[in-house]
Amino acid sequence: MKALITGGAGFIGSHLAEYLLAGGHDVIALDNLATGSLDNLSAVSDHPRLRYISGSVLDEDLVDTLASQVDTIFHLAAAVGSFVIRDRTLASLRTNIHGTEHVLAAAHRHQVRVLIASSSEIYGKNTKIGLREDDDRVIGSPLLHRWSYSEAKAVDESLTRAYVTELDLRAVIVRLFNTVGPRQSGRYGMVIPRFVTQALAGEPLTVFGTGEQVRCFCHVLDVVPALVALVEHPEAYGTAVNVGSSEQVSIRELADRVLALTGSASGIVQMSYEEGIGPGYEDLQRRVPDCSRAHELIGFRPTRTLDDILRSVIAERSRPGLATAVS
Repeated sequence: MKALITGGAGFIGSHLAEYLLAGGHDVIALDNLATGSLDNLSAVSDHPRLRYISGSVLDEDLVDTLASQVDTIFHLAAAVGSFVIRDRTLASLRTNIHGTEHVLAAAHRHQVRVLIASSSEIYGKNTKIGLREDDDRVIGSPLLHRWSYSEAKAVDESLTRAYVTELDLRAVIVRLFNTVGPRQSGRYGMVIPRFVTQALAGEPLTVFGTGEQVRCFCHVLDVVPALVALVEHPEAYGTAVNVGSSEQVSIRELADRVLALTGSASGIVQMSYEEGIGPGYEDLQRRVPDCSRAHELIGFRPTRTLDDILRSVIAERSRPGLATAVS
C-alpha cells in the first residue's frame, strides 16, 4: 500500500502511520499541525518509508498532487474537540466540509480508494443503547455551535455516498466513537487526557453538567487495524461503519476511576456547561454503539478495556515533561 494520511501527525493519524509502516507500507503524512504535532511521529520520523508534508486539506492543488502518488487515502484531518468547535466554528466548518470535498474529488480523479473518518456525533441526541448505522439523527438547532460539527460530518457522509453511487469511488465511511489513548491532547476538550492531566497535577477534575452522561471509549490501537481492514474491504464501500467499544461508563464514574488509578487526592468539581464550555452548548445523556456491521465485515472486536486505556494514558502522562504538557 502507498497511503496518504491526512491529519497524519495527529493523535489517530500518527498511530495509523506507525501501524502501516510496521506492515511494510509507504506513508505520506499530511498535516498543518493546527492540532497535531511532529512529536507524535517521533518514533518513526527517520523511517525511510515515511514522508511528512506540511500543508492543509484546504489546499486543493496539494491534495490533488499527493493523491496522484498513492493508492489509498485515510482522511482523518478535521477540526475536532468541543473547545475548537466553540472557538473557531467558521474555520472548523470550512476544514471539515471543504477539506473532505478536496479529498473525494482528488481520490476520484486518480482512482484512489479512500476512508472518510466520521463521528458518533452524527447521531446527535439519539440516546438509544446500541446505535446502528441506519438509526435516525436527532440534533439540536443549527444556530448552536454544538451541532455544527455533526452537521459538517453529515455533509461529508452525503458527499461520500454520492461519489460512490454516482461515480463508483471506492470509499468507506467510519463513524468513530470516542477513540482514545496515548498522544491524545486534552487541550481541545477531550475528557480522558484532561482528567488524567488534572489528576497528575493535583488539580480537581472538572466534570461538566451532572456527570451522569454515559460514554464508551475505545483504544486507538484497537481502532487503527479496523481502519486498514475496512478500506481494503470492497463490501464496505458506500457504507457507514461504527467503530468503537460498548463498555459504558458515566463521566462521574470515569473521573472516580482516574483518581483511583492515579492515586490522586485531587477530588472532583462539577461545573455547568455554560461555565465550562460556554453558552449554546447542549450535551446528550448516552451514546453507545452497535458495532455488529464492523464485526460482520472484518471481525472487529475491541480487546482493551477502559482500565487498560486509562493505564496507558496515565503511563504516558507520567513520563517526565508530559504530566502537565496538556491542559
